[in-house]
Amino acid sequence: MDPYKNYRYQVEIDGIVQAGFSECTGFGSSVEVVEYREGGDAARVRKLPGKASYSDITLKWGISDSRELYDWHLTAVNGQVERRNGSIILMDDTGQEEKVRWNFFNAWASKYEGPGLDAKSNDVAIDTLTVSCERLERA
Repeated sequence: MDPYKNYRYQVEIDGIVQAGFSECTGFGSSVEVVEYREGGDAARVRKLPGKASYSDITLKWGISDSRELYDWHLTAVNGQVERRNGSIILMDDTGQEEKVRWNFFNAWASKYEGPGLDAKSNDVAIDTLTVSCERLERA
């Protein structure tokens, strides 16, 4: 079986419609390692699972007239965090069939970065949004 390609994907965020993203990175999880040693066993350190944490998701897209993602971040800037659930969906080569889905929960837009502008370039202007979530699961 061939592995799936990383360029056919969709991002869904509750209530936000964004045509497409040029990049979606950073989604993952880790578990803190707690080292523990018992008094009667000086030669061995046990490693126990601690707190789970979820890395921030970074979304990049070509800037357009749509303000939905920027406005979502603006609610956090104004002290009214608007938490949303969403999904990152890896599609097949045709873009028609869902192959893998990661769901994220209680997310909010923690950082916005506007495009780098350069008068000598003809690149697309790219916005970047960092999304912080409380949980991530592969469905």
